[in-house]
Amino acid sequence: MKNIGMIVAIEIDAVMDKFGMPVQELQFTGYTVFQYKLGEHNLFVISSGVGQIAAAMATQFLISKLNVDFIVNFGVVGGLTQEMTLTKTCIVESVVHYDFDTSDIYDCCVGRYPDYPSVYIPTTKEIVDKAIEIEPTLKKVICASGDKFISSKEKKEGLHDMFNADICEMEAAGVVLTCNRNKVPCMLIKTVSDSVEGGAEEFKNTINESARICLELTTKIIKKI
Repeated sequence: MKNIGMIVAIEIDAVMDKFGMPVQELQFTGYTVFQYKLGEHNLFVISSGVGQIAAAMATQFLISKLNVDFIVNFGVVGGLTQEMTLTKTCIVESVVHYDFDTSDIYDCCVGRYPDYPSVYIPTTKEIVDKAIEIEPTLKKVICASGDKFISSKEKKEGLHDMFNADICEMEAAGVVLTCNRNKVPCMLIKTVSDSVEGGAEEFKNTINESARICLELTTKIIKKI
């Protein structure tokens, strides 16, 4: 893989702190793309903004405009179980888009897309396996993704109970659905910024450190994958 696209929702400061000045800034209508060299790879970083639509748009942009052959999404997430403690880092094995609901039309489960056999939208298995081989401490997780910041313990536990999800966030479904449609492999590395008991204040206090930890591990894997 020579051209890697990196989707960043709100953690762009971690990228700048880690990589410094880009080789170049590519200006497009609607986007600035930061290009870096990472070993033999060209790394194109785009700050998508928050939410599924923004993430899907940025992912398609990198695939169509810059011909990337691999998409990486790193970022911070909420933990939905006691195991997913602050700053714990994981790799997404599958995503459930819990906001998506066509159950009244198709007599199916909430979160189920007609193109998929279940509510679980898979990431690229070969990439997940390789990443864990490189970094065995990573936990494979199910990510509940939707256009809501989930703050309360009750709602977090509800997502876990309904979908057996480990973490929640706001961009993964958009990234994975877009990559799968384009047949472009993807890897999603996430670090917990607010635990199951934590909420917005914990998130605000931990986001910078969680993003730094997540990017460090993501970079290590990219260099070896």
